[in-house]
Amino acid sequence: MIISRTPLRISFAGGGSDFKLFYKNGYGSVVSATINKYVYVIVNKRIDNLIRVGYSKTEFISDVNEIEHDIIRESLKFLKIDKALDITYIGDISIGNMGTGLGSSSALAVGVLNALYAYKNQTVSPEKLAQDACKIEIDILKRPIGKQDQYASAYGGLNFIKFNPDESVSVKSLKIKKEIREKLNSNLLMFNTGLNVQSSVVLNEQKNRIKNNYELLSGVVKLSQVLEKNLNKQNINDFGQILHRNWLLKKQFAAKVSNSIIDSYYNLALEAGASGGKILGSGGGGYLLFHCNSEKSKKQVKRALAGLEELNFKFAPVGSEIVYSD
Repeated sequence: MIISRTPLRISFAGGGSDFKLFYKNGYGSVVSATINKYVYVIVNKRIDNLIRVGYSKTEFISDVNEIEHDIIRESLKFLKIDKALDITYIGDISIGNMGTGLGSSSALAVGVLNALYAYKNQTVSPEKLAQDACKIEIDILKRPIGKQDQYASAYGGLNFIKFNPDESVSVKSLKIKKEIREKLNSNLLMFNTGLNVQSSVVLNEQKNRIKNNYELLSGVVKLSQVLEKNLNKQNINDFGQILHRNWLLKKQFAAKVSNSIIDSYYNLALEAGASGGKILGSGGGGYLLFHCNSEKSKKQVKRALAGLEELNFKFAPVGSEIVYSD
């Protein structure tokens, strides 16, 4: 039996610049961090020649091509595993077609690949996991997504991730002091909007508008660079303002990134004392992230958004890993 554990991520600045249509003309970059919410993938050998796939439903299959779950099907085909296998996954956060904004689908792709490589007695690097997950999600399944989620979940930690026009990706770990990192973590609040939207709907529109959004995307890249420099200097004083400026640009990427309900929640948080924030992921629903400069403002924001479910989290320093191997 093999069990992989892969963290979800929160993105602070630069999201959207990880699309090939943008970074092929220069480069894109994001600052993001993994959190202690995970996707677990369990792989076990069967004594018959069937494949069992378990998630919100259970599939028993004799032919790998008949698997309905697209990420699992294509991962098995990619690694040429076609029989005698039981593969199941569970997540701390729901994984499905409705986006949470936490990169859960890409975390699943990375986690499935990591577990299957271990099943084949192969140890692979975070770079290899991220590359293969991108190939499956973007090249094979043709999903309208970028590369940031796969690299964030594979590497783990607080990183500045750069997407180069030659398709290479560099991941730079931001070495901030423990007390600064803990203070930043403490200053962040996350709330579930309760709104569900298929991320592909928002992402398709965003992808189709990349040429028109070039200046907006260049703006979020610059903000990611500013944030990287600040964090390298152990400076988190402007963190909330950078989130806010990023959000104002991101809202213009596509019509469904925000809506009146999200705007209402966001404005309530700012009025209560949040220094900035943003919707996580593609937008339209999922989780809102806010930064507060004091315990007083945190309490006020929590009170203002008392009707929303809060998600408590901590930064996770490690990416996808094998936590059990029999």
